[in-house]
Amino acid sequence: MAGVRTKLIVDCDPGHDDAVALLFAARHFDLLAVTTVFGNASVENTTRNALAILELAGIDAPVAPGCSEPLIAPAVRTREMHGKTGLDGADIPGPTRSAIETHAVDLIIALAEQHRGELVVAAIGPNTNLALALKREPRLRLWLREVTIMGGSATLGTVTPVAEFNIHADPEAAAVVFESGIPIRMVGYDVTRQIGFDRDDIARLSKSGRRTAAVIADLMGFSLTQQERVFGLPVAPVHDVCALVPSVDASLIRTVETSVKVELTGTYTRGMTVCDLRSIRPGADAGLDGVMGPNARVAVEARSRPLMDLVIDTILAYD
Repeated sequence: MAGVRTKLIVDCDPGHDDAVALLFAARHFDLLAVTTVFGNASVENTTRNALAILELAGIDAPVAPGCSEPLIAPAVRTREMHGKTGLDGADIPGPTRSAIETHAVDLIIALAEQHRGELVVAAIGPNTNLALALKREPRLRLWLREVTIMGGSATLGTVTPVAEFNIHADPEAAAVVFESGIPIRMVGYDVTRQIGFDRDDIARLSKSGRRTAAVIADLMGFSLTQQERVFGLPVAPVHDVCALVPSVDASLIRTVETSVKVELTGTYTRGMTVCDLRSIRPGADAGLDGVMGPNARVAVEARSRPLMDLVIDTILAYD
């Protein structure tokens, strides 16, 4: 990517799609750090997985472990879509280096202060680390350039009929982030579930003769089997990388500016992202006139095949 690269922290819970996002981030951004959080697995496993993926691909970025549980409510156990380790399905060597001693919350604050107005945080797991950072250092809302979130949905959910996993895992944290006043882009499950590796894509990676691509092929093969079994999807979605793609090619995901509120108390809707998309028309560039307090740009459409071609080309550039 030509020119000055965007400074980025990836706050994640690897996770199969997180692994793809880490590879994408290191190629297209100035990846300052990776912070980890509970989610797809325990924070101990997500930290190990982040270290293993970075080492596999030869990516030199510090990894800081973060929160192991939500802000308030007890962690909700969900089905193990990513297996017991969080990265089942591939033979990935264990990392030889360790995470840094700095906690993820402290690192987010320190890097934001150091790179005021320049730093983007990609929150692609539960939002607990970022919410705690905002509570600890209120000036963070002025220091960050943007937060890009893979989470939520304008329609159907995953953990419940209306709540997507990352937001449902810690709704109070997500509410802190969405109410922070920081420029936010949300790419939700209703869009990302349509974007992923099909069996031909997996075969292309597997036959490439490249080590990193072969590992991703194995991971995506495992993920595709899980997605077919549980959700009936024909692809292994790359949910998390979709939060990064618009900064590289804005034409691939269309967003509209609108209001997003996180439901905290609903008996059947806790963890839902309530997106005001009334009057949104296919192909329109703007949302509803008069939306009360727009606070995010929300993804509504994606060009799936060109997006996947970009992701696959990025992975094949390794090794």
